[in-house]
Amino acid sequence: MIDDFAKTYLHDALGWARADLVRKLEGLSEYDIRRPLTRTGTNLLGLVKHLTLSEARYFGQIFDRPYPEPIPSFSDPGFDSSDYLWVRPDESRADILDGYARACEHADATINALPIDAPGQVPWWPRPDVKLFNVLVHLTIETNRHLGHADILREELDGALGSSPIPTTTDWTPHRAKVEQAAKVAK
Repeated sequence: MIDDFAKTYLHDALGWARADLVRKLEGLSEYDIRRPLTRTGTNLLGLVKHLTLSEARYFGQIFDRPYPEPIPSFSDPGFDSSDYLWVRPDESRADILDGYARACEHADATINALPIDAPGQVPWWPRPDVKLFNVLVHLTIETNRHLGHADILREELDGALGSSPIPTTTDWTPHRAKVEQAAKVAK
């Protein structure tokens, strides 16, 4: 049946992206996984922390399957979503990765327990009435989007490319020069 195929396919794609995101931290120091690498402070461990909240919220309250740990609400006084894009010094790598694993396990239990057309409600979306299918697509896209950020951050840190946490030894200088020359010509 196409519904079962779609659910399995999307769930597998989400699982692959989750695992690849966690691999982005392998071999890096505490400083490198936490340090701000963009103007807005984007960092590798902060991306994991952000997706922990997303997994817990979207596969929890949206389907009336509350996450067993407290998670902030957009309506909480003083809630600042940017607090979930970086990691405080008192939060360890293990704390963040364990929290992500627990949120993913809870999400997986929701995905496994419900049919793909199970109804949910995302009050902050323009069309709040959703199905598990919508949320599964959304989180798969969201995770892959942040995985793309992590790819770029990791490449900038040590040259590791794609799914490998091992820095590349390829000399990219000639290729980069070719790309730069093409950009100059296209002005």
